[in-house]
Amino acid sequence: MIDELVIKKNLEEFSFPRLSGTIHEKRAFDLAYNKILDLGLKPQVQEFEFSTFYSRSYPKIGFISGFIILLLFFINLTLASFVLIIISPILIILFIVMRNPENVKFYKKLESANLFVRLKAVKRSDNNKKKNPKRIIVFSCHLDSKGQKLSILARVRSMRAWFFSALITICFILLKELSSPNLSIIFIILGGIPLSINVISTLLIGINTTKNSSPGAIDNASGIVCVLELLRHYTDENNRLENVESWFVFTGCEETGTMGIRNLYKRLKVFDRNLFMLVNFDSVGSGITIFDSIFKPVGYDEFYNSFLNNKIGLEIGQKSKKINFGTHSDGTYIKKKMYQGIEFGDLSIYKYMHSKEDTIDKVNTTNLKRLCELLIENVKQYYENK
Repeated sequence: MIDELVIKKNLEEFSFPRLSGTIHEKRAFDLAYNKILDLGLKPQVQEFEFSTFYSRSYPKIGFISGFIILLLFFINLTLASFVLIIISPILIILFIVMRNPENVKFYKKLESANLFVRLKAVKRSDNNKKKNPKRIIVFSCHLDSKGQKLSILARVRSMRAWFFSALITICFILLKELSSPNLSIIFIILGGIPLSINVISTLLIGINTTKNSSPGAIDNASGIVCVLELLRHYTDENNRLENVESWFVFTGCEETGTMGIRNLYKRLKVFDRNLFMLVNFDSVGSGITIFDSIFKPVGYDEFYNSFLNNKIGLEIGQKSKKINFGTHSDGTYIKKKMYQGIEFGDLSIYKYMHSKEDTIDKVNTTNLKRLCELLIENVKQYYENK
């Protein structure tokens, strides 16, 4: 049985600044480790090193370089082409290296770790049905938090403004080069508007620094308490899933380039993607938003819709189909590897995330309780013995 009082207690205990790679993240790791021990389970640990370059410096290099190139093309096409030819090899090499940032070990190196528990599928003698191949379900969350000068909402808007203003500026540059000298001045004036927006966006991205200042109640103590409570429920063998192996994962370093799940994926990728399901909790606040999967094998849509059309009256909104840049969560990373998965978050509270306002009063623990109960029911109905 899911206990809201336990959820509240755990939420209070995990709500403190815990930047990845610091002693504060280690404190969160130890707290989760000991709570698992208290359940009579022995968790597994995967330690790893990571570089902060990919998360904190690489994006700034990319956006600032892009702005400089855009500005040069706006001023002089020949000069810009010459500069682009010179720096392109460097940018291409950097891009190739950053395709697997978990392997990057230069710049500032820090240590982190993943924590996980595997509960084997149970066999019950009273069930004589023919067994299909064993399924794997992973309940995941991340342990670390992050504070920034800009809120996550402001950062996302800055990046989107940068991309769209760059595209519009490029259109005006092309019109300027293809038009007559008399008309080109008009396109220069008009092109200055999106270029100015690009300047502002570049500055905002450049000044955004990472701090250990956010209590991280929403992002992601809310996810931690859900996974802990699900683990507490399934620890009882009477509740254990039949023909489904359950993983309960607490990743480190999610806020610094999703390094935890990137390292854990080396162990997860051996599983058949048709038999694998990820359920990721990342920033559930006052409401609940469900995020869809890219890969959808037979049975996935039924499972997904069982949350939207639930009969307990729990309001769950869908993530709208917007353009996404980059990999922002553990769930996104796994789903981009073409494994099926769903995520639970809350789009309405993005303005508080990565700030000092990410506090426990913005988390609805009753909703967390009901979500866990709904998840238990739906998993049993759609994934056990199938």
